[in-house]
Amino acid sequence: MSINENKQKLNKMQYKVTQENGTEPPFQNEYWDHKQEGIYVDIVSGEPLFSSQDKFDSGCGWPSFTKPLKKESIQEKIDKSHMMTRTEVRSSSADSHLGHVFTDGPQPTGLRYCINSAALRFIPKQEMEEAGYGEFLKWFEKK
Repeated sequence: MSINENKQKLNKMQYKVTQENGTEPPFQNEYWDHKQEGIYVDIVSGEPLFSSQDKFDSGCGWPSFTKPLKKESIQEKIDKSHMMTRTEVRSSSADSHLGHVFTDGPQPTGLRYCINSAALRFIPKQEMEEAGYGEFLKWFEKK
């Protein structure tokens, strides 16, 4: 997708976050306290990224996940902006900036993928099949 196509498709905050490596305000974003079952996909490409099954309340004001749906759906890069060293998380297919990953999350991974809501689109469990994400329904089967 070209820069002009992204500017037309995304709102200002979505563009700032995904294309300009921005950060939305904590506690003032769509999914920070969202609890519905489903998956979160890249707002730009639709690439499946995270499951509500792996979402937790970290208290940081942004959606937090213990792991991605598929490790290959994200890229991790060193980010030395803002006078600190962090690990940036980007989507693999669209190279969208998503947020950062930290090592202060719960077990079993110990990871906290702190992701901007503006980089995500939520697909409710009951709409996943119709939206083309049926392969991920197995994540929600009772064991």
